[in-house]
Amino acid sequence: MRTEKEVMDRILDVAKADERIRAVLLAGSRANPAVPKDIYQDYDITYFVKDIAPFYNNPSWVEERFGKPLIMQMPEAMRYPVGDGNFNYMMIYPDGVRIDLSFVFHKYTDNGEPALVLLDKDNGSGFIPPLPAPSDACWHIRPPSPLFFYSCCNNFWWCLNNVAKGIARDELPYVMHMLNVTVRSELHDMINYYIGVLHGFKLSTGKDGKYFKKYLPSDIYARYAATYSGSDYSDLWAAIDAMCDLFHTIALDVAKHFNFTYRQDEEDGIREYLRMIRYGKY
Repeated sequence: MRTEKEVMDRILDVAKADERIRAVLLAGSRANPAVPKDIYQDYDITYFVKDIAPFYNNPSWVEERFGKPLIMQMPEAMRYPVGDGNFNYMMIYPDGVRIDLSFVFHKYTDNGEPALVLLDKDNGSGFIPPLPAPSDACWHIRPPSPLFFYSCCNNFWWCLNNVAKGIARDELPYVMHMLNVTVRSELHDMINYYIGVLHGFKLSTGKDGKYFKKYLPSDIYARYAATYSGSDYSDLWAAIDAMCDLFHTIALDVAKHFNFTYRQDEEDGIREYLRMIRYGKY
């Protein structure tokens, strides 16, 4: 695999050699000082250009300068294009390097995400304004308000009724989606609140909770891992039990920390309904 320096040198050499490319920006994990470095990180690169036309849906231009990838995706040329006028080439190369190369023709808007200016031929008077030092603060966990806490609890417990009915109807795809997208989303929110209580709210647990293992106590993380299951319905019910018990534990701790009301009656109600469905006690 090429080194970071080799890849970055190529990215900058291409930009320096073409006057139409006015600035280069690095975003994503490689610009985020809070993310540990590893060989799997993408190179999220933006080339700012005055005229998008020569670079729009022109993979041969990219391949001539960066080589032929194992696979390329061009989101704006696919069935559901973004339609903002920019163009992105996502590429994985034979040595494992992945480059996501965007061509953008409008000025950069700082939304707080970590970003580094690699090249600016116009010295701040063109596409990119002066940027602060990169930080992941925009992704830090936010403490819940009473309404957000209650909504998280209510929707977690409520949506389990759909999971149970899906199992009873033998609708496995629906069950998996409802459990692992809708219900799990609420569990993840509560885990984030819980991690904030433990460690403070000036941190991020990453996309889809990928850093949960780093911040959760080992016993709690083991309980979280048990919320995943295979496709057998007995395994699914065991995962549901694990999910319910974990949510109860951490939600009580969050409620205590913020002096929120935890509505035990709602949990009791849906647990009774789950028992009715599971054991046919209508």
